[in-house]
Amino acid sequence: MKALILIMISGALINNVVLNQFLGICSFLGVSKQMKASASLGGAVIFVLTIASAVASILYDLVLAPLGLDFMKTIVFILVIAALVQIVEMFLKKTSPAIYKALGIFLPLITTNCAVLGVALTNVQNGYGFIECVLSGFGTAVGYTIAIVLLAGIRSRIQESDLPEPLRGAPIVMIAAALMSIAFMGFSGLNI
Repeated sequence: MKALILIMISGALINNVVLNQFLGICSFLGVSKQMKASASLGGAVIFVLTIASAVASILYDLVLAPLGLDFMKTIVFILVIAALVQIVEMFLKKTSPAIYKALGIFLPLITTNCAVLGVALTNVQNGYGFIECVLSGFGTAVGYTIAIVLLAGIRSRIQESDLPEPLRGAPIVMIAAALMSIAFMGFSGLNI
């Protein structure tokens, strides 16, 4: 049980996919302008990453590895992720058009978000079983959500600040993200 909790905490805080591994930066910087859109994207990533990790684990363990098709894992995982993103996109378009519109191009970008694919591949590389893959995917997605919502909160405060002209816009956002990354690296000293 302790190992399973450690996998989730590690994915969320210690090895944060955005702030420590630097995967998924495009949507992290692009969507974090609004709190609601950031939280919505985080929810979508939690769903997609958790389910994709589960399905990827099953496909790898029951189909790819036994048949000696390990080399196909990247292509298969991309197809699984793309299908899940389409499901999320259709669901949001039907149930919440405002959130769907706010996410814009970044929702389909989950398909090519290297964070989602990176977690699925890392889970297989680490030799995780089904439960470990699901918890790793969930923990990593929660970490992504924490990071994007924190940056959205920081950006809302930055917009209210009187900054020197050279720091306005992208420069201050990059500085804030870098400082967040440094802060999250402090979690690497956790001994659980």
